[in-house]
Amino acid sequence: MPAFSLEPEQAAWCAELRALAADRLAPLADKGEPGRVNRPLLAELGRLGLLARLFSSGALELCLMRESLAQACTEAETALALQGLGAHPVHAHGSPAQSEHWLPRVADGSAVAAFALSEPDAGSDAAALALAAEPDGTGGWRLTGAKRWISNAPEADFYTVFARTTPDAGARGVTAFLVPADRPGLTGGALEMISPHPIGALDFDGVPVTRDDLLGEADRGFAVAMGTLNLFRPSVGAFAVGMAQAALDATLAHTRAREAFGGPLSRLQTVSHQVAEMALRTEAARLMVYAAATAHDEGAADVPKRAAMAKLLATETAQYVVDAAVQLHGARALQHGHLLEHLYREVRAPRIYEGASEVQRGIIAKELYATTRPAATRSAPTRHATTSEGAAR
Repeated sequence: MPAFSLEPEQAAWCAELRALAADRLAPLADKGEPGRVNRPLLAELGRLGLLARLFSSGALELCLMRESLAQACTEAETALALQGLGAHPVHAHGSPAQSEHWLPRVADGSAVAAFALSEPDAGSDAAALALAAEPDGTGGWRLTGAKRWISNAPEADFYTVFARTTPDAGARGVTAFLVPADRPGLTGGALEMISPHPIGALDFDGVPVTRDDLLGEADRGFAVAMGTLNLFRPSVGAFAVGMAQAALDATLAHTRAREAFGGPLSRLQTVSHQVAEMALRTEAARLMVYAAATAHDEGAADVPKRAAMAKLLATETAQYVVDAAVQLHGARALQHGHLLEHLYREVRAPRIYEGASEVQRGIIAKELYATTRPAATRSAPTRHATTSEGAAR
């Protein structure tokens, strides 16, 4: 498949997803309570077979799903994505017993999954995790500490939890566990956020886990987390592209119909050029997302860099496009219930979660320096050397 275009059947599938999201998913989303898990919506995603595709599709198909759903129903997009984020470590690293018990229930929407990585003092610096997994003397561990800003918490049925099994070992001492929500000592509460997603805090008071709860190997959990994020980061970009496209479509319709200064807004050069800029940036972000997803599916060596670039460009682009759309709509876009008011609240969070924009820049720079050979040593600059050369000495 060409890296930068979709096959006709893929484009048709995306159109079908947008229609399903508008007709069948958005009404269920409207009935949900902001900040709470919408189980009827998850069940419908299961009936449509979309949750099952989380475990059979590659990164590009995941991106197409997220972008298409986001254009018509961001709540459905987020519900699908959070199921995938929480359950992917089970799919990729779980034991047969773990997979057989949980994955069919995730796929039909009857079990809610969550990815529990962030902590009060370990957000962007994921290697600084402090949730302690202390040996219990019987071959298992007791988890003690806290997680914060966990999507689907505290309502999830199970959590992929990352805990420190080896103190002072950085990323090398982190282990991933599958922790059912009914484990003794596990409690939590909801957090009220700007966006209407279900996000909460978890507290672990000696929560028991055993080797049967391991996802992968002990002290190798950081690789589980990074592998999951490398898959989902381009798709966060796809979510952002979907929101940007929804804002652009709304702006095109509004500026065609809105009369001002003797004609439609679209006839004003300052408006039409702004809309052109919005379209340009949205398409550039879309192409980078597709390229990163294709690289992931083809097993390219530079997936971390491409994933970081895609998430960074797309989420920053979506912020710009939605903000520009609000400006062109004027006060009506600030009214509660308007599409752009909704998107304005939704679009801010993706620049932070699954690695803030600053973290993505750090990943990109690290990968560039790791794969670029140093230039040959130059002779000492002459008296005609530039200021920058002199400053570099």
